[in-house]
Amino acid sequence: MNKKEEEETKKSPLAKKKNDPYLNKIIAIASQKGGVGKTTTAVNLAAFLSSLGYKTILIDFDPQSNATSAFGFIPEEIKTTVYSLIIYNEDPNKAIIDTPYPDLKIIASTRQLAGAEVELVTVFKREFRLKDAIQRIEEQYDFIIIDCPPSLGLLTINALAACKDVIIPVQSSYFSLEGVAQLLNTIDLIKMSLNSKLQVKGVLFTMYSRSRLAEGVYSDLKNNFSSKLYNTIIPKNIRLDEASSHGKPIFYHDNSCKGAKAYKEFGIEVLKSYIEI
Repeated sequence: MNKKEEEETKKSPLAKKKNDPYLNKIIAIASQKGGVGKTTTAVNLAAFLSSLGYKTILIDFDPQSNATSAFGFIPEEIKTTVYSLIIYNEDPNKAIIDTPYPDLKIIASTRQLAGAEVELVTVFKREFRLKDAIQRIEEQYDFIIIDCPPSLGLLTINALAACKDVIIPVQSSYFSLEGVAQLLNTIDLIKMSLNSKLQVKGVLFTMYSRSRLAEGVYSDLKNNFSSKLYNTIIPKNIRLDEASSHGKPIFYHDNSCKGAKAYKEFGIEVLKSYIEI
C-alpha cells in the first residue's frame, strides 16, 4: 500500500472519524488446528482495521511467535513480552511496540510463552491473567486482536476469558472441521463458567483452492454455520506467504493480489458488524 492508496483508504466511508470514541472491541482469532491461516488472519485483519484509522493492537499469544515475526520483529530481541504480563503482572504499556504502520501496535511473544501453561497451574485466577492485562489498556484502542495458539490449553482459555468475540478460521479439510467442533465445546464451557458474554463472531473459510474436497467442506460450513459464515473466502495465495516472510502484512507487500483483496473484503465484513454507516 503506497501513500496514494493510504490516502484513498482514509477517505472511505468506513474510515474512523476524527472525534469518534474508541470502540474497545476485543477479538480472539482461534482454532484448535494449526496451519489454517489463523495468524495470517490476525495480522491482516489488524493491518486492515488500522489502515482505516482505527487504533489497533495485536497481541501475539502463540508461543510460535509467528505474528511477531510477521511484522518484521525478531522475538528473541524483545525484552518485555506477553509472557511477562501473565506471569509477572508486568505493566502492559511496557510491552507495547510500535509497528511501521500508522495506528497499529503489537504485544510480542517468544517461545518462553510455551512454559506459561505449566507455570500458571498454581496461580490464583489463572484463567484471567490476560484479561487483567488487557483491562489496563483496552480504553486506548478500537480493536484488540488476540492471535491464539493452535490448542485448547490454558493460554487459549485465557484469551477466550478476555474477549467477547471469537473468529474461527477453517481450512478446506475435514480435520479442520473437527477442530471447530472441539473449539465450540470449549467456548460453551467458557461461557458457562468464565465469560458469559463470549460468542462466535464468525467463521472464515481460508486457504481455499478449487477441489471437490474444498467444496464439500464449504457446503458443510454453510449448513452448520449459515448465520456465522463470512461471505468472504480467503484463497490459497503464495503472496500471503511471501508477505509473512518479508515481515509485512499483505497490504504493504502486494495490495493488488488476490489474498490482499480477499482480506480487505473480510475486514470490511468485520468492520460493518461493529459500526453503522
